[in-house]
Amino acid sequence: MKQTPSSRSMAQPLTAPPAAASPAAAPADWLDERTGWRGLLRQALEERIPGGARWAYVFGSGLLFLLLSQIVTGVFLTFYYVPSADHAHTTVAYITKVVADGAFLRSLHAWGASLMVILIVLHVAQIMLYGAYKGKRELLWLSGGGLMALVLGMAFTGYLLPWDERAYFATAVGTNAISEVPGIGNTLKLLLRAGPGMGTLTLSRFFSLHVFIIPAGLLLFVLLHLLLFRKAGPAGPPSADPVRPAAKTEKFYPRQVLMDAGFALLLIATLTLLATLLPATLGPRANPADTRFIPRPEWYYRPLFQWLKYWEGSRVIIGLLVIPGGLALLFLGLPFFDRRAERRPWRRPFAVGIFLAVLGGLVKLGVTSYRADARNPVVAAQLARQAQQERAYMRQPFAPSTSGGAPQPAPAAAAAALNPKQAAAIADGKKIYAAQGCIACHGDAGSGTAMAPKLAGIHAKLSPAQLSALISQPTPAMSAKGMPPHFNLNTAELKHLVAYVESL
Repeated sequence: MKQTPSSRSMAQPLTAPPAAASPAAAPADWLDERTGWRGLLRQALEERIPGGARWAYVFGSGLLFLLLSQIVTGVFLTFYYVPSADHAHTTVAYITKVVADGAFLRSLHAWGASLMVILIVLHVAQIMLYGAYKGKRELLWLSGGGLMALVLGMAFTGYLLPWDERAYFATAVGTNAISEVPGIGNTLKLLLRAGPGMGTLTLSRFFSLHVFIIPAGLLLFVLLHLLLFRKAGPAGPPSADPVRPAAKTEKFYPRQVLMDAGFALLLIATLTLLATLLPATLGPRANPADTRFIPRPEWYYRPLFQWLKYWEGSRVIIGLLVIPGGLALLFLGLPFFDRRAERRPWRRPFAVGIFLAVLGGLVKLGVTSYRADARNPVVAAQLARQAQQERAYMRQPFAPSTSGGAPQPAPAAAAAALNPKQAAAIADGKKIYAAQGCIACHGDAGSGTAMAPKLAGIHAKLSPAQLSALISQPTPAMSAKGMPPHFNLNTAELKHLVAYVESL
């Protein structure tokens, strides 16, 4: 039987075609169709926690929150910061004294670093006591160790950036300690400092490490850590089996989410109180010639500072490399050494005992360092003077730096403009000045930095012959401050460099 158009339409189901989803009407549905975010969120919130939600599990999420806080506050600080010996201290002073809530923002960032170190210790202690490194969690443990090392690296590289005396001398001591590593120590020191001394290139290198390189590594390790955690799953209470925990489970949402959120609010309140009641200070600009300044690191590096005092001369390799390296290998290899299924801390006296002994030793070293300073009247008096200088500087109004301004041409430079041959020599000397790294210590156009005095106007003090002699063979005092001899310059290059310096 031949169907007519009307009969065909009657045979078809009377359903209207589905309406196209409008991104404006349902943006969440539109985004879910393209990313599947609802499924990922559901998978995370419905994850089963053996033994149920516990306050002991909040330290990991707290560390993630602090990392995000450090990133946000750090980004805002970089809006004003200039990583050069000429302007670093001035820009930090501008943030602290002029920018609206700049002191509060900087204090949040400074205290956030200390709280991250505290939370790392608490997080590791919880994992150790719970035996949560067992049960196919070796890679998860190793990734956590990498995160801990990167956080300490962030703290070390960020300490120099204010470029005040405390930051300068503490970093100088730290990089000098690195040079004690046999074989590669001096190379590491030169690599970190970008030269024998500390100047603009050092600041630029530390800034790049602190803002770009180490944070990139942190984000990669955090992602890896989270992926490995999702693969292994929560370990549960110490009584549970590390591979197949048989304890009663509970969904991550809502109780554990509420606990994590409550801990984040506690961290916010703590940071706010610390930044308000104990704001981060800033001392006078770094002066490498100050021989009276006594450098001291931040509290979390105090144990290492005190530890190195006990190892001198040829024994430093034991205190700096052998013992710390052995402990680090023991710490990282713990999941490979301790293979038993037993997780209760009282049934693991060896692993738990070593951890508590090392932790107690670090606390004892830190306390000993502070006590030694307090008991030495000379050191205590100088540290008190330094603290007083910081407080006095913080009370002073902001004073813009004038070292970065364009230098006025000296009479010699004006005369050289009339002599094409001399102008060419000065232009060539300017290139040599930059190529030899003079700009790192003496500043752009010889404006001077905290590392070395300004060269502008030196033509009135030294003759070209005297300048040539000092450039080729610096005095012992200049060499002690990092001035290298420039034997590699030929006669013409040395003459042109002198001509440029004389023209400033």
